Amino acid sequence: MQRNLALQRQWYGEPLGDRVRRLVVAFRISQAQLADVLGISAPMLSQVMSGRRAKIGNPQVLARLVMLERKVLIPGVAAGDSEAMAHALEDVRNSQPAVGRDNLPVMHTNGEESAWPILREVARPNELEAAASMIDGQYPALAQLLRRAANVDLP
Repeated sequence: MQRNLALQRQWYGEPLGDRVRRLVVAFRISQAQLADVLGISAPMLSQVMSGRRAKIGNPQVLARLVMLERKVLIPGVAAGDSEAMAHALEDVRNSQPAVGRDNLPVMHTNGEESAWPILREVARPNELEAAASMIDGQYPALAQLLRRAANVDLP
């Protein structure tokens, strides 16, 4: 299992169990419900999470996982609005993503670059900069991420 978890870190940036747990918490759903949304069986999801399996073999399932990770940043979902969360889950469940080598959405090694377009979708550059200024003292790394997403040059 350790080998599989190491492969997951290499392929997906971190163990899939960590990514799945964040989604379960963010959407306040069970692993079985998440498996249904992703289009994978609950036992298969459990095996991937625990490292008994190294990868998600179906590229559409992986694409849905990434889609759902991005939907966490939608303002209503981020605020915990149950209607927005239900809509996001249904949207992903009903999706039929076209995937291939050139268009499969995967996380970069540190994940930061893939967050920028999402942040830019939910806020204008001046709003990202304002948010960065508000949190800079307490959360400097997050403030820098917001500034980079806003295309503000850092020293």
